[in-house]
Formats: sequence, C-alpha cells, structure tokens
Amino acid sequence: MKAVILAAGVGSRLGRPLPKSLAILPTGETILGRQIRIFREVGIREIIVVVGFKKTLVMEQHPNVFFRYNPLFYITNTSQSLLHAVEDLEDDVIWANGDVVFDTEVLRTVVAAENNVIAVDRKKCEAEEVKYRTDESGKIIAISKNIENGEGEAVGINKILAGYLPCLVKNLKRCEDQDYFERGLEFMIRGGVEFIPLDISEHRCIEVDFPEDWTQAQEMFARS
Repeated sequence: MKAVILAAGVGSRLGRPLPKSLAILPTGETILGRQIRIFREVGIREIIVVVGFKKTLVMEQHPNVFFRYNPLFYITNTSQSLLHAVEDLEDDVIWANGDVVFDTEVLRTVVAAENNVIAVDRKKCEAEEVKYRTDESGKIIAISKNIENGEGEAVGINKILAGYLPCLVKNLKRCEDQDYFERGLEFMIRGGVEFIPLDISEHRCIEVDFPEDWTQAQEMFARS
C-alpha cells in the first residue's frame, strides 16, 4: 500500500504566504508533518507528496519522502496533481489532500477497509465543502461541491484498490485542468465502479480552506 499527499496548491483562500501544508499546529508539527507521521504509524512507508507552489520549502522541511512535481500547479487542480502521483503505481493507494488535519484512528479505519472507500463526516455542509449522496444500498452515487441536500462531507481522504488504478488514471485524464479529483471519481461511479462511504465522524478531522477553518483546527488539535 502506498500513500499520496496532494500539496501542490497555492492555498490563496487561507491568505498565507506559505503552502498550507506547512502551517504549524499547536503541537509544533506542520500539517504535512503530522500526515507523514500518521501514515508511518499505520505502517505505510512509501509516501509520495505532490508539490508545486514553493516546492523547495516543502521538500526541505520534509526530505524523507518521495516527491512528484506538478509544474502546472497554478492553472490545474487536484485531478491533475493526483494523476501525476498515481499514473505509474500498481498497489493499493490511499490519498489525502495536503490541508486535512486528522487523527490516527481516521487513517487506521481507511487502511482496514476492504473496498474502495471515501472517508466522510456526516454533518451539515457549507457551500465550499465536497458533499456526497448514496443509493439505497449505501454506495456513493454522487460526490462534488454542487450537490444539494448532501448526506455529509467527503473529507479528502480516500482509498482505491490496485485493480482499479488503471480506471482511476483513465478517468483523471478525462478531467478538465480545473477539476477536483472527485470529478474523476464521479466518472468511475457512473461507469459502475463502487465506492463506499466510510464514516469517520467520531474522530477529529478538518480540512483547512479558510482562516476560520485554521482557527478551528488549532483549537481542535490543541487537545491531546
């Protein structure tokens, strides 16, 4: 099993001069450093970080992982960053957005899953959050920011089994430059590939998009 962390973006909505992944938590760790530590705690040794904006800073602070560079990070989104990371992989892959702060238990749950899974938080969502809906059997049938009456938030941590990687690559290539990777997942779902929502609501997990998210993350993870 391999891990991919998507940390190429500018993160302009947070209004900081550095990549969001390098924001320092109350524990003294960066967001990215915490992610890397947790991936290793659950037994994943090969970690690929996709970099772009101020890539040298990220690479210098965390030199003990592999890197892929998205040279078009200014004009592309997470669909293309994920494609850079997975197009030649052959193992099960867990990937996470580089601005998600989460507990170790979240990742343990994802690792233990036997299906293609999308980690979700069953909460009321704001307009900017990625939402999802399921069918009567509990499988995900839609995932995007534009869903009305979503069942909760897709938190940005996902797992795909090795046998479905070629399909993921094919459908990421179908995405437009500004599409999020969830667009590729929707293409797969429409083609009959099953993704199961994995409820991690009982654990701490937050994606940092705006200053208020960062304030909440600092408060949430100031606790042991």
